[in-house]
Amino acid sequence: MRHLLRTYLVAAAIAPAIASAQSADLILHHGRIYTVDDAKPFGTALVVRGDRVVFVGSDAEAATFGGKATKIIDLAGFTVLPGFADAHIHVLGVGQALRRVDLVGVKTYEEVVARVVARSKEMKPGEWILGRGWDQNLFPSREFPTHDALSRALPNNPVVLTRIDGHALLANEKAMSLAGVTAKTKDPVGGRIVRDASGNPTGVFVDNAKDLVDRAVPPSSHEELKKALVAAVANLNSWGLTSAHDAGEGQKVTGIYEELARANELTIRSYVMLSDPDVSDAASWAKSTNPFIRRGPQSALYNGHLWVRAIKLYADGAMGSRGAALLAPYSDDQGNTGLLVSTPEHIEGTAGMALKNGFQVNVHAIGDRGNRIVLDAFDAALRKFPRADHRFRIEHAQTLSPSDIPRFAKLGAIPSMQSSHQTSDMGWVERRLGPERVKGAYAWRSLLETGVIIPNGTDAPVERVNPFITFHSAITRQSPDNSPAGGWYADQKMTRGEALKSMTIWPAYAAFQEKTMGSLAAGKYADFVILSQDIMRVPETDIMKTTVVGTYIGGKAVYANVSWGDKVPGVALTKTAR
Repeated sequence: MRHLLRTYLVAAAIAPAIASAQSADLILHHGRIYTVDDAKPFGTALVVRGDRVVFVGSDAEAATFGGKATKIIDLAGFTVLPGFADAHIHVLGVGQALRRVDLVGVKTYEEVVARVVARSKEMKPGEWILGRGWDQNLFPSREFPTHDALSRALPNNPVVLTRIDGHALLANEKAMSLAGVTAKTKDPVGGRIVRDASGNPTGVFVDNAKDLVDRAVPPSSHEELKKALVAAVANLNSWGLTSAHDAGEGQKVTGIYEELARANELTIRSYVMLSDPDVSDAASWAKSTNPFIRRGPQSALYNGHLWVRAIKLYADGAMGSRGAALLAPYSDDQGNTGLLVSTPEHIEGTAGMALKNGFQVNVHAIGDRGNRIVLDAFDAALRKFPRADHRFRIEHAQTLSPSDIPRFAKLGAIPSMQSSHQTSDMGWVERRLGPERVKGAYAWRSLLETGVIIPNGTDAPVERVNPFITFHSAITRQSPDNSPAGGWYADQKMTRGEALKSMTIWPAYAAFQEKTMGSLAAGKYADFVILSQDIMRVPETDIMKTTVVGTYIGGKAVYANVSWGDKVPGVALTKTAR
């Protein structure tokens, strides 16, 4: 199979009568091509001219598009899908995580400390050490760690370790000292400093309290940010991603996206949500100095590589750090109903201003109270400023009261969810919510039956970028190791067809891109991925064995898997770090 992707020039005899102006630039044939286009769902050949799909159908029909300069890829049975879209990801975070201490999956706090100590040997005294990925739910105690062991091991280097969900961090004593945090420091609105019995900070800072420490961390330079973004995009390409919805960036990083796109160096179609620009009323909107607000909503810039037309807000925190806002206290933390990191008035006001000015609003909400507040805010804003095709989104929509599930369809709101969150959380989330409330968590089937779509993402670096985990978890409700048997609350599974749409056409719709992206149809961008096997047909237990063979954007290869040994048109065969 390793010789299957051979590239060669089509002989002139294939279609001598076809004028060069009509000839294809690229033809893929002898494959299994899923288009995600209801009008023509399947083909064996794909034809590309310029950066667009010209035709999908049979090999014989595709051959008529050949010309002297046409390149051919013989798929020999390989599968082609529309390029994967990640509908909720933190792209810069993915790039930064590649360079920070990796704590994902660590089972003990002792191992956390050991990994940080190992990294410290590569660093100078006083240099900041940053890491990400710890999850106390994996520790034997299941409790937040304290800074003590970290501070003893590293008294001279400030250390900041972000929790897996990005909604809490652990700082050692040196970092807290440099940040000016003491027992007298008050909890900020929408945040919590975890304290011991004497009121001293334990080192854990939740949601808005993270800013107390983060503000002391030296900021990354423009070049450092750019390198991290480029590295992240290359990583995404290696997983077959051709589109990414970046779930919240400030004007600096959004400007770097534009810089890369303008230079034709952005190898992914990027839909960037603007992190809360504080424009919740007419006066603040008019006074905003954010250039991306002042320009108004922007779509398909730089040959369809950049969209800036959405505002990202936060309603609450995360379930793992007990910051998600709940209607009733946590089952394993009585008296705690979570945190609101934005006021309902701010969400409603921003939604109203967005409606007036043509922007989309996408709000993070995880707890049932957080989701209800956002739905109420959308409802109120739409009554004041009606707009039929607003496509407002709730990012995560993770835990819902049964009465709120039908409200998404009624309001035209989109639940943007992450199937791998369910499989990562299923080992502990019922302790947080209890046996009744958990039935409204990760409720994909219940939502789909109301008529909404569910664009799927990873929230990486919270979860892994790997799209096969996303697909597998959506259809099985199981971890990558295929546990538990039958799936967790299996009645909420997606079908394979729904899961594929959730990773292609539904994200495109959720970003106002469905006319040019999300499926392989004539006139749309030729963005596609070649897979080693057919994930629509192989046994569920084999899905995780799938690899990406090649990734194409606009008909040009942006990634080729060296393990297949043959050259894919347009790229050097180089490995991409994951």
